[in-house]
Amino acid sequence: MAKDLWVIGWEDLRTSNASVYYRGEDRLCKFYWIIFLVLSPFFCESAVEVGVEQLFSPAYQSILNGKKIGLITNHTAIDSQGYSTIDLLKKNAKIYHYQLKALFAPEHGLMGLQYADETVKDMQDVDGIPIYSLHGETRRPTAAMLKGLNLLIYDIQDLGSRSYTYSTTLFYVMEEAAKARIPVLVLDRPNPLSGLIVDGPLLEEKWRSFVGYVNVPYCHGLTIGELAHYFNSEYRVGCQLTVIPMKGWKRHMTFADTRLTWIPTSPHVPEAQTAFYYPTTGLLGELQLVNIGIGYTLPFKVMGAPWIDAEQLAQQLNGQQFPGVYFHPFHYRPFFGRFAGQTCHGVLIVITDAHVYLPVTTQYLLIGMLKSLYPDAFQKALNASNQRQQMFNKVNGTAEVYRILKEEKYITWKLRALHQKERTEYLIKRQTYLNPAYS
Repeated sequence: MAKDLWVIGWEDLRTSNASVYYRGEDRLCKFYWIIFLVLSPFFCESAVEVGVEQLFSPAYQSILNGKKIGLITNHTAIDSQGYSTIDLLKKNAKIYHYQLKALFAPEHGLMGLQYADETVKDMQDVDGIPIYSLHGETRRPTAAMLKGLNLLIYDIQDLGSRSYTYSTTLFYVMEEAAKARIPVLVLDRPNPLSGLIVDGPLLEEKWRSFVGYVNVPYCHGLTIGELAHYFNSEYRVGCQLTVIPMKGWKRHMTFADTRLTWIPTSPHVPEAQTAFYYPTTGLLGELQLVNIGIGYTLPFKVMGAPWIDAEQLAQQLNGQQFPGVYFHPFHYRPFFGRFAGQTCHGVLIVITDAHVYLPVTTQYLLIGMLKSLYPDAFQKALNASNQRQQMFNKVNGTAEVYRILKEEKYITWKLRALHQKERTEYLIKRQTYLNPAYS
């Protein structure tokens, strides 16, 4: 039996039968395989190197010399070759004369095992290094945790949405580091939405919380390093901050364009593209009106309920001709969560062009259509507990969204116009913090 096409290597090419691949004897095919094997490493190489890969370059390695380091990280922090930041720091400790003394774990834990709002416990790693929880009894590093450290390094993959708590953890660390006069080093990573999408409401001071700590649009269009500079300056934190930039990343790139490996950032963000869906249905999920794929195999990518007419909803949504998106009628049964075990009817959200797609604006279309088609169910969801309403406002960063949902008849365009003036002002202010190397 002929060898499978995909397992032929150099040894096969050196044999007299090497040209037997597909449809029998083919010398031209042999030539193509030689070219493929020679050039494939160049095509497969990542187009982007993340911040940790620049850390040990001559330009930055002196920062590490003699330091006792605390690393704020989790399982998402890998380089373009798949090596974890934890392992890289351990491996290079003797070479660059520093000590890795502590690890700090955000929401979901060091390995991403905990679900949202589950407590992360303190523990030790395999080498006896303490792992301090920043999502347990405290969400800020305490003086006891910081004792003996003289450099903090942050390296976690973010989603590009304000309500994803990894960025808030960074802000808390920066504030406590400023008080303790400990420098902070941020290893930059891509914004998976690209650095161009700016969409959604801004944050009002009243609603500042762990799920929204800095006044930027819900999708802010910054890398985590740029966001750190924004926070440090705009909020006058006074942190001694250094950002190690990426190499090769450009602002128009989505995560798929980077050719980096996506590590699920949390249990319900399994793929890089999920980063686009999280701000598309996540706010709606806070209302508990419909299922948004949590408890099914397509988290944030679907929206449904037992009482929805899938074909009608898809037709009405597609009739609005929103940019970069198509809505496909979809039927599914969640394993757990909202409507667990019940057949839900709704839509599968298909992003057709990520470069023109507006996640939060599209979510406003979904919410508006649900209110128009199913007003009774919508009103019931709005009459939920005060606690749920408070969380909805915190995630949005404003109570104005809830007010519009409750009081206005046609809400999509009113929500889209919300904070338009503030977004324009933000775009101007944002220019100061954009890394020119990413343009």
